[in-house]
Amino acid sequence: MAISRTALMLALGVAPMLVASPLATAGPNEGYVTAQSRYGNGVVRAPVRMAQFGRQVKLPGGPWLYCETNSLLFDRNRPCSETLRRETIDFWETRSEEGDSHD
Repeated sequence: MAISRTALMLALGVAPMLVASPLATAGPNEGYVTAQSRYGNGVVRAPVRMAQFGRQVKLPGGPWLYCETNSLLFDRNRPCSETLRRETIDFWETRSEEGDSHD
């Protein structure tokens, strides 16, 4: 009886943490992607994981972002490398191309 009571107490204590945790909907890293600048700004590599609404790439020193899904021509990891490239090493060039002005 003591074992089942301990197991129940442990289960009740862990269950709320799993529900509240942002990791509850994100799986482990699936691997890494490498993005190369189109403007000579270098190369960056970052982990990729599967999350609740699709794949995510981790910005260096920053948050996880959902990978772009705007093309059927990309292979499985290409949208993640594009997201990584556009949001890191080619950030300002990308904004300039898109005509973004958030002044």
